[in-house]
Amino acid sequence: MDREEYVEAVLQAVESIPEGSVATYGDIAEYVGQGGPRQVGAIMREYGAAVTWWRVIRASGVPADEVGDEQLELLRADGVRITNGRVNLRTTRWNPTH
Repeated sequence: MDREEYVEAVLQAVESIPEGSVATYGDIAEYVGQGGPRQVGAIMREYGAAVTWWRVIRASGVPADEVGDEQLELLRADGVRITNGRVNLRTTRWNPTH
């Protein structure tokens, strides 16, 4: 898969995350079948503004510092429960079926 196809696959995966759910950067890489969390993060920084970027979160359940407050606000609007600034991945993690 070339870079353009990879970018499109990552963005499509992010758009597939339903309201009320989240995925980690690693989840997206695994779903797409290429790259890792850092590659997905780079794509999200560069191209993610047009998709539901806030549904992708660190594996710790804590948003990145530069988007933290906005991300938590958008997740709350999606119906995701936030406790002490953290998303409980056990209850909200996206579990796609390929």
